[in-house]
Amino acid sequence: MGDINGSAKDRTFDAIVIGSGMSGGWAAKEFTEKGLKTLVLERGRDVKHIKDYPTANKFPYEFEHRGEMPINIRKANPIINRCYAFGEDAAHFFVKDAEHPYIQEKPFDWIRGYQVGGKSLMWARATQRWSDFDYEGPARDGFAVDWPIRYKDIAPWYSHVEKFAGISGNRDGLPQLPDGEFLPAFPLNVVEDYFKNQLRKKYEHRHLISERIAHLSKPNPIHLEQGRGQCMSRDLCQRGCPLGGYFSSNSSTIPWAAKTGNMTLRPFSVVHSIIYDEQKGKATGVRVIDATTKEMIEYYANVIFVNAGALNSNLILLNSTSHRFPNGLGNDNGLMGKFVAFHNYSARITGECDGFKEFTTVGRNPAGGGYMPRFRNLFKQETDFLRGYASGFSAYRSSESDASGVGSGLKERLLYPKVGPWKVGSHMMGETIPKETNMVSLDHTQKDNWGIPLLKISVVYDDNDEKMKQDYFGQYTEMLTDAGFTNIKTHSSSQNPGLDIHEMGGIRMGKDPKTSLLNKWNQLHACKNVYVTDGACMTSTSTQNPSLTYMALTARAVDHAVTQLKRGG
Repeated sequence: MGDINGSAKDRTFDAIVIGSGMSGGWAAKEFTEKGLKTLVLERGRDVKHIKDYPTANKFPYEFEHRGEMPINIRKANPIINRCYAFGEDAAHFFVKDAEHPYIQEKPFDWIRGYQVGGKSLMWARATQRWSDFDYEGPARDGFAVDWPIRYKDIAPWYSHVEKFAGISGNRDGLPQLPDGEFLPAFPLNVVEDYFKNQLRKKYEHRHLISERIAHLSKPNPIHLEQGRGQCMSRDLCQRGCPLGGYFSSNSSTIPWAAKTGNMTLRPFSVVHSIIYDEQKGKATGVRVIDATTKEMIEYYANVIFVNAGALNSNLILLNSTSHRFPNGLGNDNGLMGKFVAFHNYSARITGECDGFKEFTTVGRNPAGGGYMPRFRNLFKQETDFLRGYASGFSAYRSSESDASGVGSGLKERLLYPKVGPWKVGSHMMGETIPKETNMVSLDHTQKDNWGIPLLKISVVYDDNDEKMKQDYFGQYTEMLTDAGFTNIKTHSSSQNPGLDIHEMGGIRMGKDPKTSLLNKWNQLHACKNVYVTDGACMTSTSTQNPSLTYMALTARAVDHAVTQLKRGG
């Protein structure tokens, strides 16, 4: 990175991308490949692939606390401590509670990673396409607004992204979960496969498949060209993978963009707002506060992509005020920050399998087992709740240790545990309904260390979520019982919204500028050279993991933006 704090000419680019995570990395790759000089702004530190993964190859005994977080750190970080990946091996990639505060009008666990690559370093890597059941959902039940696109519009871009990122999976032929461009899948184990076959015997539309995941089970030449290698199933992914075995901005899109010579990456750059030129009728640049010096600097470009993460993208646009847009850039209808939604991960179910005692598991499966796509309310409305849920399903052979006694006998018993029964488990991934009352806004009385208003979050579960959860418990109890599993128990967690780490909405896409903020190309209706392609743009949440859709929408939007620029638009 050269000196880019000089003259206005030195601070002018063809495109600016705000954020370097899942979608920002794709925007950088697509713009630079197409020849545009692109500035990528990241509020956190730089993280270089391999070099900045300090724990990637450590053994358990090399951690001071064997991977556990000390109690004083857990007490100081009650929000981030609830995240499954916040351990001694990956804590350096997570935002600590006191460093970047926000206001919880309703309890909400906002999980963040402020560094180059963002949360693409720590994500769970599940990647499923959406189908027309998802894009048509709001139009079918009249809740929220209609998506301005359908599956056919985004399908070629799913393929574009999958080929480059590397997605492992099977072609399962399910209408609710379209097939993609897959590398070989990670197989189900014997008990997972047994459950799959039991479902097939009794249910027409309930399928257990191998989880589709962004891991290189068998790299293609394009992945080797990126400098990435085969996934070795270490299952230590939240540390950063030195092999590049799973997709992240750090291992894939950011280095690819850098290789073009067209990318300028500026870390420690806290975006304050987008500059709107009243006379030109468009955005002309971005105001940045240097995270270290607190100096405000302006950068300029013809097109701006906002990819700061769903809630931060809302914050930036709400803070981008002008005479033309007193309530936030593009916010003519006053809906910006509203209709935020998320995934409901607050339910799980466990059981035991008495058979298959001649088998056990060896090694690790980075896909974590199986995935059951949504089966409720697909072809018709059949329940007293809207939309539906997907679920994970996995099985493992447990072990039993005898901790009685003392001395050498105790040591011997602990060193050689007995093989126990097979354990099975599932977790729900429910679609929540975007509501106007689920929203974020700015608090103009409290500001962060850079003088930017704190974000207020007011998001809650509702009756639809509770009905969906009870249906999941009932349906899964029935399915596990029919399959012969025993000791079945349901578990309802008290986790807050946000811990699913799939927050979406606030700057939703739609057909009508009166009821949405973005058009079908992810452009702000009222400011066409600003695009939003991260989770903030989502009109509804589906049940599938959203990251693949963010990536595909981003690649599609960049293609549109470059076409418009070439035409003088």
